Formats: sequence, C-alpha cells, structure tokens
Amino acid sequence: MLPSELDPARFVTESSPNTMRKLLLAWPLAEQRRFFEEDLALPLALEEETGKLFPVSNRARDVRDGLVAAARRRGAEVRFNARVTALEPDARGGWAVGLEGAGSIRASRVIVATGGLSVPATGSDGAGLSMARRLGHTIHETYPALTPLTASPHRYAALSGISLPVALEAAEGKRRLTTRGGFLFTHKGYSGPSVLNLSHVCVRARNRGAPLPRVSARWTAREADAWDAALRAQEGTAAGALRGQLPARLAEALLEDAGVAPETALAQLKREERQRLVQALTRHPLPWTGDEGYTKAEVTGGGVSLAEIDPRTLESKLHPGLYLCGEILDAFGPIGGYNFCWAWSTGRAAGLAAAAASI
Repeated sequence: MLPSELDPARFVTESSPNTMRKLLLAWPLAEQRRFFEEDLALPLALEEETGKLFPVSNRARDVRDGLVAAARRRGAEVRFNARVTALEPDARGGWAVGLEGAGSIRASRVIVATGGLSVPATGSDGAGLSMARRLGHTIHETYPALTPLTASPHRYAALSGISLPVALEAAEGKRRLTTRGGFLFTHKGYSGPSVLNLSHVCVRARNRGAPLPRVSARWTAREADAWDAALRAQEGTAAGALRGQLPARLAEALLEDAGVAPETALAQLKREERQRLVQALTRHPLPWTGDEGYTKAEVTGGGVSLAEIDPRTLESKLHPGLYLCGEILDAFGPIGGYNFCWAWSTGRAAGLAAAAASI
C-alpha cells in the first residue's frame, strides 16, 4: 500500500513528467506513512519481496476500514450500492450527479476517483474515464499495464510454476527497458514483478501494430563474461554447472535451446557451444504473443491528460468544481506500492482543495 522508496522516474506518462512529479511529491512519502501509522493507527512493515510497506496485520481490509471510519468521523455520508450513471454541470454553477434508479444529487464540488479499467471483477468499468471524455477532457489512449505476458504456442509451458529472480530486457528499436525482480513461468506465459514492470512496452507496441518488442532474460546475477569464465574454469558437466545455479527443469530447457547435451563435460565444450550456452544464460529470448489484458492488469495506463488539471488542486481546467484524481489520470508506476502512493497523494490534494473551495 506504500513503497518503501519512491522514485518518480519510474512512473510512465504521456503527459508532462514534471507535472506528474509535482503531483506525486505533493504529499511526501514520510508524511503518508505517518498518516497511516499515527492518524489511522495502522502500523506498517516492509514486505521484502515487493519492497512495499503493508499493514502488520497483513489484511488489506484494515486499510479500507480505517479510511472509511476516518471519513465518517469527519462527517462524510457513505452510500453503498449507489451507481453513478451521469455527471453534468447544472445551471446554478454546481453539478448534477445521476444515480442509477435513484434520481440525482446536486453538489457544488465533485471529485472523480473511479479508477480505471483494470480488474473489472471489482467493478472497474471505466465509467469515470467516459464521464471525463464526455465533458471534453483529452484521454490519452488507455491500455492494461502491469499485466502478465502470454505465449501461443507456449514454448515453456512445461516450466509452469518455476519462479526465480531475473533481469529482463524489452528492446523496441533502439529503446531498452530493463527490469529486475521475481519471475514466474505460468501455463499461459510469464508473470512476476520483472514481467509486469515491462509489460506496458509490449502492450503499447502490440496495440499500435508495431513489431513486437524482443524480451530477453538473464537468469542469474552473472553477466556474460562471468559465465564464460565459470564454464571455462569449472569441472564436471554442463548440466551440473547450470543446475548449481538454476532450477533443474529450467537448466535442462536452456541446455536444449543451446544445443548442448547435458552430459557434455565442460572441458570438452566447443567454443561455439560455450557461446550459445552463455547466450542462453544471459540474453535468452522469451517468445511472447500477447498479454492477459485488464483482467489481470494491476493498473490502467493512459488516462486524463495532466495538462488539463491544476497540479496544485487537481481541479479541472475545463470545468470549475470538478476534481480528478488517482488511476483516472495519465500516470502509473511499477508494482510495490507506487500506484497506491499516487492515489493517496492525488486524492488528498483533490479532497483538500474541494473542501476548501466549498467553505
């Protein structure tokens, strides 16, 4: 729910990076942590695998309950099962908020914090994006981000369930994006933090009909020179050298891809065989053909242009009294609490500004 460290350079936006940075850092990370731990009495602990701070109770619902309780203590009225179907400015300078089967509510200020299109099973249907578009806002093309990649046919389906830390590279022309972290072979393709954090490069290229970016893996911390030296210096077989560093099934698959018999003695490796093996270990191509879309995406890429909101208040530059925040905006970060941080920071700014304007 919060990152342990925050690097604005890791966010992705088609809008101004400087505007995005201002929005993100408006509520410093240390202050966010104090709010949850002191104001909401939710002690946080570091999750080593993801690098994020999460409630010590290990229950996400504690965050939800704490926020709802805090809002109610300050006089907020919470309505459940009330679907907003329309949002229109009214003749008196306020807003008419249409509710499904329940007429409408008049409001002097409205904050749209509806999320994007990701994980539709939770109710994320893009309604807020549609409302913003109808009101004239520019919507940068939306797409599933932080989503698993798929392969059909899946060359490595037999490796499903194997996980390990890796370094991945997605190459699109001269552009390169490198990610590091957990990697998981799935029955459909590939997942894990390292995959999710570069999936947007693949998704965007595929959506626009460009050549699919090449994705390659370095399976251990060793670079090519280190592996070459190790294969020259070690004794034993090729299989033994790889199994000492990798899961056995993955080692066997890499040997097969490199065209090296598992029982080959390292001392007998031909130069070409050693080069192919080093390539398989440090720049191994991961064939992919698609992605799992919004169903599995952690967040939605694209959204309302940041140029059309006030970076101090999150108020729309097109419509006074309308505030936009969170995932509906054109920015997202890597996994590990970054996107919660964006939601907290922009949501707080919008809430404070709307409340101040209503006094």
